[in-house]
Amino acid sequence: MSYRTADSFRTVTLDDVRGAQKMLTGVARVTAMEGSRHLSGLVGSPVHLKCENLQRTGSFKLRGAYVRIAGLLPEERAAGVVAASAGNHAQGVALASSLLGVRATVFMPRGAPLPKISATRDYGAEVRLHGHVVDETLAAAQEYAADTGAVFIHPFDHPDIIAGQGTVGLEILEQCPEVRTVVVGIGGGGLAAGIAIAVKALRPDVRIVGVQAAGAAAYPASLAAGRPVSIENPVTMADGIKVGRPGDVPFGIVGALVDEVRTVTEDELSAALLLCLERAKLVVEPAGASPVAALLSDPGAFEGPVVVVLSGGNVDPVLMQRVLRHGMAAQGRYLAVRLRLTDRPGALATLLGVLSAVDANVLDVSHVRTDPRLGLTEAEVELHLETKGPAHCAEVGEALRTAGYTVIE
Repeated sequence: MSYRTADSFRTVTLDDVRGAQKMLTGVARVTAMEGSRHLSGLVGSPVHLKCENLQRTGSFKLRGAYVRIAGLLPEERAAGVVAASAGNHAQGVALASSLLGVRATVFMPRGAPLPKISATRDYGAEVRLHGHVVDETLAAAQEYAADTGAVFIHPFDHPDIIAGQGTVGLEILEQCPEVRTVVVGIGGGGLAAGIAIAVKALRPDVRIVGVQAAGAAAYPASLAAGRPVSIENPVTMADGIKVGRPGDVPFGIVGALVDEVRTVTEDELSAALLLCLERAKLVVEPAGASPVAALLSDPGAFEGPVVVVLSGGNVDPVLMQRVLRHGMAAQGRYLAVRLRLTDRPGALATLLGVLSAVDANVLDVSHVRTDPRLGLTEAEVELHLETKGPAHCAEVGEALRTAGYTVIE
């Protein structure tokens, strides 16, 4: 089922982005640009963080949603709007609709995080839970649009959406006029396309680098094929860029104006999120941290000054807990070990003493005494430890072996 119109294929220009910027005055925040000494040290030149995680609704999505809905005809506004999203686009559409006095219905997957569902409702939208994956939710929203006449607000595949997102690019040039490289996450491509239009029109010498999660990287294959192609079952923790097919409108712009598209691993995403929290004191979702992950994976590849777009900060607390632990493990700061010891009084205290002597912080202990693999006087212990890095992990392992413990790999 298609909801594309002739308007969907019109060219997005710098004038469109400038018009969107005027429209968003007093609606979207001009978000902060923060320097990062840690990343600057790695790259060897200044690195600045464009903090769209501090935007209203917690992401850049409000920009495009507001411009799209504000541009509707009176009869279209009267029919209401409908959207499908697992989080950021849902909240952007909900707030934009509320500000413009337009009725909004947002379809969300049944497994969407409760904080995102609650926030979308609080911004004024009617939320309908449907399906377990975004494709099912999207189909339900499109069916609703066909049945009711509501205008379907696509998350990235429309010129007005791209023009709205492009206002981030204008702000980058205003806040960091000496910028040489802009790094931005890519899902469907709306944000990257908008930024590229604004930046390349005014500063064609600036390099634009897009970043995708390796498990949901539809753009490299699409760019190689010369047309949008789909990938089946994209898998990544970065749900904000977990898109199986590039949008038709942004694809052409990305292909023409974005200089390079890189991919990052889940471990690199976790480490980037952890760095944002610890070093920059910024809560950033995995998709928003993807450009930071690209810098961490290959810091010498980026000419500075570099602007990194932190596109969103709407991370579910449960996911945050898992991702932080994963990020610590990827950096060698979290160690899980299983070992066997003699099951007698004081044995666990002795083990903990060994760990204390090498300054390993015990986070969790699990004891198994009944198992066919164990001898009559044996017990198996699994410990989760906070460590200081790979060298410290090796020191902990050596201390355990020296003390006579059998470490199970």
